[in-house]
Amino acid sequence: MDSIGFWIFMFICAMLIPATMIIFGVKFLRNAPKNINYTYGYRSSRSMKNRDTWEFAHKQIGSLWKGLGIALLPCSAVVMLFFIGMDIESIGLNSVYIIFIQLIIMVFPIFIVEKRLKRTFDEYGHRKAYRE
Repeated sequence: MDSIGFWIFMFICAMLIPATMIIFGVKFLRNAPKNINYTYGYRSSRSMKNRDTWEFAHKQIGSLWKGLGIALLPCSAVVMLFFIGMDIESIGLNSVYIIFIQLIIMVFPIFIVEKRLKRTFDEYGHRKAYRE
């Protein structure tokens, strides 16, 4: 495989995580999976307490993933442009760095959502009463 063919392959690979974040972000924003389950959706002990926590968590992660995916997609594409013309080894290594950073960015919102769940719901999944 020549370097431009490999670059195209790695470019597509580098676009998969941001595209996935956007797709699932939009999907989760519109509506959470119908049933609370252990196989699909944003699954944590806090999010699975009841339907309210389940929907809240999906709206939160959906919003974060959609926004981060929209920002990450063009940024990743621009960075990948700098690797055109490099040798296959350099393209591969630099692409792996980009994908690794994307994975960190994809996982980071989980901590934000868990913090928001803890702030909004008690340990039983009931919304906390706020005092003003």
